[in-house]
Amino acid sequence: MSKRRYHSIECKQMDWQRLCEQAGGERIVFAIDVAKHDFVAVLQVRAGEILARLKWVHPQETRTLLRGLAQLQARGPVEAVMESSGTYGDALRWQLQALGASVYRVGAKRVHDAAEVFDGVPSLHDAKAAEIIGELHLQGRTQPWVEADARRRGLTAQLRRLRQCKARYQADLNRLEALLSRHWPESLVILDLDSVTLHHLLASYGGPARIQAHASAARTLMERIGRPGLREETLAALLDSTATTLGQPTVAEEDALLRWQAKGLIETHGELRAVERTLEQAVQADAALTPMAEVVGRVTSAVLVASQGSPLDYPDARSYCKALGLNLKEHSSATHRGRLAITKRGPAVARFYLYFAALRLIARDPVVARWFQAKTARPGAIKGKQVVELMRKLAKGLWHQAHGRRFSTDKLFDLSAVAGA
Repeated sequence: MSKRRYHSIECKQMDWQRLCEQAGGERIVFAIDVAKHDFVAVLQVRAGEILARLKWVHPQETRTLLRGLAQLQARGPVEAVMESSGTYGDALRWQLQALGASVYRVGAKRVHDAAEVFDGVPSLHDAKAAEIIGELHLQGRTQPWVEADARRRGLTAQLRRLRQCKARYQADLNRLEALLSRHWPESLVILDLDSVTLHHLLASYGGPARIQAHASAARTLMERIGRPGLREETLAALLDSTATTLGQPTVAEEDALLRWQAKGLIETHGELRAVERTLEQAVQADAALTPMAEVVGRVTSAVLVASQGSPLDYPDARSYCKALGLNLKEHSSATHRGRLAITKRGPAVARFYLYFAALRLIARDPVVARWFQAKTARPGAIKGKQVVELMRKLAKGLWHQAHGRRFSTDKLFDLSAVAGA
């Protein structure tokens, strides 16, 4: 096989008038390989016929590119295609849409998998990726890039805040656990690591020695924060452990570190709750989300819409399930029977919240609880897999609910068939 060349021309050196003449008013495909700064693209009219390969530095040279594309757009339709991952291409996409060009998206995995099929070489670099993107578009393997409306963009922004708060909260919890394991290991046995009472106690006093020195005030603080949920024996055990702890005594700077770490957790927890309340209010004000919220909760419904869009955007329940990464995949051959597993494509945050929504249904709904008990009672049953199965059924049920059908857990499965299996 002869070596394929991928020579690219600087955007500022392009002869756009000559390109307009070559295109002859036909549809032009502008296939872009997005990067942080060094963008590469190809212009073509038909499969296998490249008008030009160009490169430019974004954002410094992007206006020059847009002026050239405007000349092409004046002669004939321009269809821009790019991968859907990341945000580095979002500004260019916005400008292309403002220019009047049609914008399409293609999955990054589809581009990756086509690398060896394209030219017989498994390598993938910028210019080659741009050509593959263009060929996939000409084969009809891309989808129109629909801009999210203001509601979904707002939910997405809130979801991003929520995810960052959760990540920061969990990271701070891990750091606090490391400190308490060194200085006060008993506290991790008596109270949960995410106990608000524990956080306020540490934020006020620091290490166990200082808590012991202010035992009366510490008790008052815990009674106020813990309220009726904190039992007297738990409170007493925690205070007693400050005098008998096996932990390494803290120095002044370590006390300050414990206080600072606990204060950070309190602040992050408060911000996390504020974001969740904002999401709940957004769902409550949206009539389209209210039915879904009654099934999976307000925050979960907001997460699903922000990350996946409305179930109404999908042609059938299977496609909605697939978008959530809950469709099944299998690797089998004539001699090997592979195990079924979900693909886990798409945003993991949607599956995370749907997983806990499924757990809540198991705990609260008697029909779901009976189904789960019957499924897990089978020999060799794995509870986690049954939860995932419920997630798949729940996702399909949400699609049907969005299309006007009443949601009922009775419709998710046939209990008589499960019991008789």
